Amino acid sequence: MLTLENYKNVFAAVGLVGVLLIASPTLGWFVHLPGGEKFSELWILGPGRMADGYPFNVAGNVNYLIYVGVGNHMGSSTYYAVYVKFRNQTDSLPNATSGVPSSLGQLYECKVFLQDGQEWSAPLTFSFSNVSSLEDKLAVGSLTINGATYSVNKPSSWDAKYNGFYYQLFIELWIYDAQNDLLRFHDRFVSLWLNVTAPQ
Repeated sequence: MLTLENYKNVFAAVGLVGVLLIASPTLGWFVHLPGGEKFSELWILGPGRMADGYPFNVAGNVNYLIYVGVGNHMGSSTYYAVYVKFRNQTDSLPNATSGVPSSLGQLYECKVFLQDGQEWSAPLTFSFSNVSSLEDKLAVGSLTINGATYSVNKPSSWDAKYNGFYYQLFIELWIYDAQNDLLRFHDRFVSLWLNVTAPQ
């Protein structure tokens, strides 16, 4: 059986819940709950801006298109650098586990400043020139990215297991470190395997 004291407790509890519900928008200004995980995104999309249709079997003197994108979920505005690099089977890749970038120099770069929650993407066209082959060797002399040509002089040996001359176009994400006033590797990279053939 409910007594007067029990009714008072029920009304007090309901009143307290009501006050909290009404005050909750204002409390958000003063009480900061811990946010989610802070991270950055890096991606490559195919020519249709979808995760398919990526170039793979590529020939010299032909233009190919992909899209590169970055997403900022770091909780604050962030300055990024996107470095495009090119390797054969023996050149080094980045090691995201240990936070070490590839020792190869970047060929092409984009720098972008993003607000938290903002995304950026841009087209990246590329083509190979001065491609020559002799028996079980192929060499790529130059790589053109978005209209700028770079001398790469990369040899490749025939891969008998996968029947091709394989190279990798890869993109590293770097982030501005305000504490040390420098760009540092952000432990993220994406890549595109390419089977290159000489022009006919």
